[in-house]
Amino acid sequence: MLEKIQELVAEGLGVNASEVVETANFKEDLGADSLDLFELVMSLEEEFGVEIPTEDLENIATVGDVIKYIEAHK
Repeated sequence: MLEKIQELVAEGLGVNASEVVETANFKEDLGADSLDLFELVMSLEEEFGVEIPTEDLENIATVGDVIKYIEAHK
């Protein structure tokens, strides 16, 4: 799962996949803005078949948070 998330995040944010580690913060480490995050969430929802409500996004700051969220809601 981490590899697929790395691929989606790297493509969506225009960063190197090696930068997309579990501890990487989307805004601080990967330079994502609100629009980037919205588009990324749409890609993740489509890829993994989960829905991530807006209110849950407040609790997702790092790549690791996304992995935990997806695993918990599959």
